[in-house]
Amino acid sequence: MGKRAPSGWEGFLNLAKPAGPSSGDCVYRLRRLLGERRIGHGGTLDPGVRGVLPVAVGTATRLLNYLPGGKAYRAVVRLGVRTDTDDLEGAVLSAAPVPELARQTVEEALAAFRGEIAQTPPRYSAVRQGGKRLYDLARAGRAPDLADIPSRQVVIAALTVVAWHPGEFPEIVFDVECSAGTYIRAIARDLGEKLGCGATLAALVRTRAGHFRLADSLDFETIEAQLASGNLRLLGPETALAHLPTVQLAGAEARAFRCGRALPQPEEPTGICQVWQWEGPFLGIGRLEGGLLHPTAVLMPA
Repeated sequence: MGKRAPSGWEGFLNLAKPAGPSSGDCVYRLRRLLGERRIGHGGTLDPGVRGVLPVAVGTATRLLNYLPGGKAYRAVVRLGVRTDTDDLEGAVLSAAPVPELARQTVEEALAAFRGEIAQTPPRYSAVRQGGKRLYDLARAGRAPDLADIPSRQVVIAALTVVAWHPGEFPEIVFDVECSAGTYIRAIARDLGEKLGCGATLAALVRTRAGHFRLADSLDFETIEAQLASGNLRLLGPETALAHLPTVQLAGAEARAFRCGRALPQPEEPTGICQVWQWEGPFLGIGRLEGGLLHPTAVLMPA
C-alpha cells in the first residue's frame, strides 16, 4: 500500500481545546477533518483543561520544538480540599471547611510563588521517574511520596489575583504567566500546604501559549464550518516564530540553504533564527554561530 499523498494543508492552527478530550484526541480529530496525518500539538493540556492548544500541520510539525515555551493561565483554586491528583478529577483525600479564611491571607501566601521557584511535579503527571511516567506508577498503586520526586526550577513571571469567592470552601481566581514545565496543579497543592488547610485546582483555562492567544483561537465547530465554506486559513510560521530573528536569503544563498550547506553571515545576532527567501517563501530554521548560518530544519529541501 503506497503512502498517502499530502493533503496540502501547511501551517499552524490556534485550537480552542474543549474540556473532556485529551490533547491527543484533539490531534486525531483534526487528522480526520483535514485528511492530514502529519499533525502535532505544541504543549499537552490535561483532559479537563480547556484553552489554547497550538497545532502544527504538515511540514510545520518540524517547527514545534522552536515554539516559545511561555504559557498563561486562568486558574480557580478551591481551599480546604486535598485530592490525590491535585485537581477535582481525583479522589478526595480530605475536606474541611475554612469559612474564616480571608482573601488577604491567601494573597500574602501566593507571594511566595512569584519569580523563580522550585516546584515538585504532581504525583499524577507525565514526568518520568525510573523510566516510568508518574501517572502510570500512581494508577498502578505505586505512586512515590512527593519527597521522593525531584523538584525542578520554574519561573512564575506574573501571578495576579482577579477574584475571591468566600464560603465554606472558598475559591481564589488568579492569572498566571509561567515558563514551560510549570504545573498549576502543583501551585494549588503547595498553596494549600502553605496555608495549612489543603487546596486543589478547581478549574483551569490556558489563555496563551507562546504567540497563540485564546481570543484568537478556533473551536472545532468553527473549524468545521470554515472547512465547509472553504474559508479555513492556517497561520504561517511568521506568527508562530515571531520571537526569533529573521534572516533573508536571495538566489544562490537560498538554494545552498535548502541543500543543507552552511553560509557566511554577520557575527550578530547569534542563536536560532527563522530563514526566508528574499521576497519569497519560508525556508526553515537556522543557527547563527561563528559567522555562519547553519541549517537545522529545512522545510523546502532542494
